[in-house]
Amino acid sequence: MTLSEFLQVFFTAAAPISELRGAIPLGIEVHDISWPIVFVVAIAGNLLPVPFLLLFLDPVTRLLSKVKLFERIINWFFERTRKRGKLIERYERIGLTLFVAIPLPITGAWTGSILAFLLGMSFWRAFISIALGVLIAGAIVTALTMIGWWGAAIAGVGLGVLVILGMRKS
Repeated sequence: MTLSEFLQVFFTAAAPISELRGAIPLGIEVHDISWPIVFVVAIAGNLLPVPFLLLFLDPVTRLLSKVKLFERIINWFFERTRKRGKLIERYERIGLTLFVAIPLPITGAWTGSILAFLLGMSFWRAFISIALGVLIAGAIVTALTMIGWWGAAIAGVGLGVLVILGMRKS
């Protein structure tokens, strides 16, 4: 593993959209790095932004909200995030862990951190819940990546079931 490959996996995991879902397949499939190394590097990368988000989201949003354009964007984003947070509101720490653990788009450490902030969770409760969720999501993504096309099929069926169940409740 070269330093460049290591950094690609680490920062892909730290990025808000790709997170573990992009970093683990990148490391295992593209760079051919052994899965235990990819797992540890991706977990570390995915957890990197969490303390900063939990500690500095409040002052940064207050500062940015002084500009009308940013205020609109922040309010729009927070409102969309709040809608996804019903599970967390009901079950708090366990809900946050499960929310982060589901390796689907918009259910990772970044969104979990924002939800924890919006719900007023304490730093350590939020961080531990998010870290557990990241570990579970990392295990799921690693297992599905190692299985290959079968893993993709399993993930596709699981996602389809979740979509159908979500539509039934609506």
